Amino acid sequence: MVRVGIQESIDPLLLQDFTREVELVRIADEPEGEVEIDMWIAPVSLKTARRQLPHLRRLQVVQSLWAGVDLLQQLLPPGVTLCDAQGVHDIPAAEWVVAAILAMQKYLPFYFSLQQQEDWAGRRQAEQLYRQSHALPPELRSPALIDELSVTTVLIVGYGSIGKAIEERLAPFGPRFLRVARSAREGVESVSQLDRLLPHADIVVLITPLTAETRNLFDAGRIARMKRGALLVNAARGPVVDTDALVQALNDRKIRAAIDVTDPEPLPPGHPLWKARNLLITPHIAGASAQFLKRALTLASEQAQRFARGEPLINVVEAGY
Repeated sequence: MVRVGIQESIDPLLLQDFTREVELVRIADEPEGEVEIDMWIAPVSLKTARRQLPHLRRLQVVQSLWAGVDLLQQLLPPGVTLCDAQGVHDIPAAEWVVAAILAMQKYLPFYFSLQQQEDWAGRRQAEQLYRQSHALPPELRSPALIDELSVTTVLIVGYGSIGKAIEERLAPFGPRFLRVARSAREGVESVSQLDRLLPHADIVVLITPLTAETRNLFDAGRIARMKRGALLVNAARGPVVDTDALVQALNDRKIRAAIDVTDPEPLPPGHPLWKARNLLITPHIAGASAQFLKRALTLASEQAQRFARGEPLINVVEAGY
């Protein structure tokens, strides 16, 4: 029988989807001896994974509970098959992107600062934010105190399952979409076309894995190709964007940004990103909903069943993807 290792501290109620075709082996956060398993459901905590891995023997397959596996992949010995949790984060990550875009289009960080200052009259300053992205027609008489999503072009960089979920949730607002992935397919451009597409986008959403090819994908040159006042949304990995170039572009008021990930991460106190202009930061929480673990373990149980039956595994990571 296939032996599947899983963290000892996980509530047994969350493991009810695992069938009798596999033997679940509960692994302590700090094992004392060797643990023989065929498949390992890697812990959510990378620190715990580092403590468990040296004790594992006979390991053939690792199932991550996260969609991003760049850090876990570095720990694994050659010959072990790694599978990611593609699909698990689609809903919360897509919802975070929509929320971040709407917050920035409606200037909510600016209005929250006015709330803290008890300053109603300061709302007129919002027009400066609008002018950063738009040439204000001289005939416009009403103040431009918010921006709309309906008149924008959204470029999604990394058009996989999360990218598709983002588009589905943004579509009712009426924007136009451009899509980029590693390889071209119908309706999706190759990443080689990124430089051509960037000047046409009002909002750029990053949702790529971190690989050798995507590290610093958005460097100073790429950021400079963005429209003045365009919004950069990073829900991918911090190192996909050159941090120094991002800080410079924000402080020069060339672009705006909303980011859930940073480089370095955690972002230390005193880092220039904290005080950069036109920036919304959340501390890597986009996928961390209360439903996450249940979804992830359901995927893991289905994967364990495939492995036990000798069926092809899904979400096998190849070349970082």
